Amino acid sequence: MIHKITLNNNPFEWKEYLTITEILKIKNYTFRMLIVKINGTLIKKDMYDKTIVPNGADVKIIHLISGG
Repeated sequence: MIHKITLNNNPFEWKEYLTITEILKIKNYTFRMLIVKINGTLIKKDMYDKTIVPNGADVKIIHLISGG
């Protein structure tokens, strides 16, 4: 059964037991400095491969920009 999550305000097909790491691979997000939130909760980088995204979740993946 296919479900959906919202990824950066866009619908995204979701499969059961999908992790943050898998989403990053699927979407080809390779930037080192990312902020990830699921339903408003910040997910730490060391938890990306352990955090399973629930059905219907609102996921935000934000690229941090630095410079001077």
